[in-house]
Amino acid sequence: MAKLVKVRIDGKEYNLPEGMNLIDAAESVGIHIPNLCYLKGMKGIGACRMCMVEIGGRMSIACNTRIKEGMDIITENEKIKEMRKFIIDLIISMHPLDCMTCSKAGVCELQKYAYEYGVKKTSFTRKQFGFSIDDKNPFIKREPDYCILCGRCIRICKEQGTAVLDFYGRGVGSKVVTAEDKPLQEAGCTFCGSCLDVCPVNAISEADKWRKGREWEYKKVNSVCLSCGSACETIVSIYNNDIAKVNIGAEKGSIEYYLCAYGRFGFDYINSETRIVTPQKKVNGEFKPISWQEALETVAEMLKGPEQVGIVTTGNLVNEDILTIKNFAEALGIKNISSTVSLYADNESLLGPSVEIDKADLLIIVGLNPSQWDRVLAGIDVAIRRKVARGAKLIIMNSESSKLSDIANIVLKGEETDFISAMLKALNNSNIDISEDVKSAVEYFEKAENPLVISSTPLFEAASQFGLIKGSVVAVPLEANAKGTVMMGLKCNSKDYKDITSKGVKVLYAIGEVPIKRPDSTEFLIVQHSHLNELGKEADILLPTTTSYEMQGTVIDYQGNLKRLQKAIEPLEDVMTNREIFKNLADKMNVPLKVADTSDVIKIIEGIKLEFKNKEISKRTDLIYKPKDLISSINKTMIEGSRLFWLKEIEKITMNV
Repeated sequence: MAKLVKVRIDGKEYNLPEGMNLIDAAESVGIHIPNLCYLKGMKGIGACRMCMVEIGGRMSIACNTRIKEGMDIITENEKIKEMRKFIIDLIISMHPLDCMTCSKAGVCELQKYAYEYGVKKTSFTRKQFGFSIDDKNPFIKREPDYCILCGRCIRICKEQGTAVLDFYGRGVGSKVVTAEDKPLQEAGCTFCGSCLDVCPVNAISEADKWRKGREWEYKKVNSVCLSCGSACETIVSIYNNDIAKVNIGAEKGSIEYYLCAYGRFGFDYINSETRIVTPQKKVNGEFKPISWQEALETVAEMLKGPEQVGIVTTGNLVNEDILTIKNFAEALGIKNISSTVSLYADNESLLGPSVEIDKADLLIIVGLNPSQWDRVLAGIDVAIRRKVARGAKLIIMNSESSKLSDIANIVLKGEETDFISAMLKALNNSNIDISEDVKSAVEYFEKAENPLVISSTPLFEAASQFGLIKGSVVAVPLEANAKGTVMMGLKCNSKDYKDITSKGVKVLYAIGEVPIKRPDSTEFLIVQHSHLNELGKEADILLPTTTSYEMQGTVIDYQGNLKRLQKAIEPLEDVMTNREIFKNLADKMNVPLKVADTSDVIKIIEGIKLEFKNKEISKRTDLIYKPKDLISSINKTMIEGSRLFWLKEIEKITMNV
């Protein structure tokens, strides 16, 4: 923890962390220093000069200044006010003045400062550039005429490794462009939209934002993206009980301040034509709408022989749903129950201790290949890249090629278990011959104060042995609440899952986007999902449930953090949450059922004690999986029922060129 030093800001004394950025330090005590180009967590570049302050009688740029003992800082006086007014005046002379109809009105930082400093019009000659607009995709609209050349979009894009944007030209005629000024989809853009969240004006905006409400009309709720194991936090903006947009929900400046295209733009699928809006039963090969009463009676009758029933769920249901389903199965005596988590993980790999990636000074990535470009654990890929950009060391151990190798200090290409064994022996002072790369990796580990090993699930048992020496180890699952699924007590065993979904049971109850086909031996198939997926088409009965935007609950991310989803919009009239369906089923069957709430989840978490144990250095061959295929399959309904389908088709074309 940084040492506290005494400084004076605007005449008041404060004890603040030494070395803290001045803008952040002032903000922490309630003093806002105006700025247009600064990004929390990144080094200031002094591009806009709005953050000019006076320190000990001399003018300084706050974004490039670190707190030191005895500083005397003036954040605003007449001289500083005039400087800021001049800067705003100059920017406005090159900026469209359509604030009345601009979709950024209300959250535009230039508009805010113009109001605060009383700049109504420019004293300079107006300039108009007439730059072309990039609007050839359904996600992001770029209008360079609005750009104030703050560079935020360029810097956030570069730090996370995509580096799609850069400056072109000099002086007032400069603009932000892609390579050869191509449209985003031809320039390697992943459409994560990080640029959307940092642009202070209307130069980069959501493509469909026009006339979907103003910012002050939005109701904003905190939620979590459930599309993959990154479990990124989100902010959902609601207008007229419909989702207007989704933005990053993580703390600004955090290495986890990120959201991929799936999490940001996939919400469109809520109202797609595949949405199940009422219970349906298959009659003579076709689905017919039925009442909930008939649906519940039919399902209740089929569940009366528990030894013939199997339940499978996905690993992206909330904890409260998982716990309720488990309670339901136990109440009925159903022993055949598993989840998609069993395809790639087990209890051992997901019940490791909690970790904090942001506090690590050394990252060792073992057998894991997160990638923004392949849309595999993109949030984790970005977190690693940002951590390295901010000073952490990186070691890659992988038998396959890894995009992270480009930024690694050491790349150990080959069998991961061989490298783990060699490093552990060297760390335990065994006199063995090791390669120079392994020797360097050992030295990095020995010097690190807080190393973190991030592993794929098949290699967790081997990688966990580093945790017996120092630091932390974590396995990354592919689904958002895989860790929570296991912690809530839903057994995780690949044999059980395969037995239920391939050899089959007479009655199969599938909840969520379970990526299987109907087993030949299954006589009755119940699918409980928000949308009609491939498995649903083979079902005998469909039970419509809510999407993650229409319910509340919690998930536990790969680091062990409990994250909360708030209900963003009201569900459709004839749709229930998973918990409501199981409660109604239990009542219909006269079976007592404890419907779980968040307090039950917290009690279970607090009762779990986790520690590393000595394990054999081997790779779990029963947990081998293809991350890209699995993540695509558990998100298939969302991808094909939203704007993301356009992205999927564009990527196909790009791959074939």
